[in-house]
Amino acid sequence: MRVVGIGNILQKDDGFGVYASTYLKENYNFTPKIEIINGGVEGINLFSVVEQSNRILILDTIELNDTPSSIYLIPVSELNGYGLNSGGAHEIGIVQCFDMLELQGKPLPKADILGIVPQEILFDIALSDLLRDSFDLYIKTALRFLEKEGIEVSQKDKTISLEEIIKEVAK
Repeated sequence: MRVVGIGNILQKDDGFGVYASTYLKENYNFTPKIEIINGGVEGINLFSVVEQSNRILILDTIELNDTPSSIYLIPVSELNGYGLNSGGAHEIGIVQCFDMLELQGKPLPKADILGIVPQEILFDIALSDLLRDSFDLYIKTALRFLEKEGIEVSQKDKTISLEEIIKEVAK
């Protein structure tokens, strides 16, 4: 199992997936061990991650016509051919990597996107108050997903706050 956080921390809420993946990595232990990857705006550079995986959970914002902070769990197979965050800073993104695998006739990993509808995508290293307030629910949703996948989750003795994560990732 791999968890990949996607987003641009320079574009406010778009960095949500990066913060969420870092938060999980810093604050929880997983058995069996899982790989948590900060995919940032790597886009096409994540092709080998997708190609070499059996199971992936992607953490990202997702542009849908819904209330900001709404959380969705969507199988990637429902998004193939459409891309995610089209036109954003990570224009050739991780979903397009699935499309490329499919075009090559290679097996696709089972993958889901845990997406949250952003409130503000603008130049700023922060999160909107609304997404900040929804962060705990998003993390709990990600942890429940992992537990349903047979991953045992335990919180580390020393934890790091979202605020500390945002400051650390921005360095």
